[in-house]
Amino acid sequence: MKKSAWVLVLLVFIGLLAGAMVARWLEDVPGLDFLTRTFKIDWSPSADLLVVNYSIHIGFDLSLLSIIGAIVSIWAYRRM
Repeated sequence: MKKSAWVLVLLVFIGLLAGAMVARWLEDVPGLDFLTRTFKIDWSPSADLLVVNYSIHIGFDLSLLSIIGAIVSIWAYRRM
């Protein structure tokens, strides 16, 4: 069976989302703050070309649990 790159992208997205949800649920647990602390990554490309201008904002809030979720999803993809 041939593996599709789109399935991998979908699984990684689901893994990141699941990890972020678990991190949000465990925010109130005092001993797990190292797993739930988020790191913000922002990227804002923009240009003004006299005729066309654009501005895009892309932001990520990554936690250790969301990265673990992505790793688990890659592992599940390899097991398929």
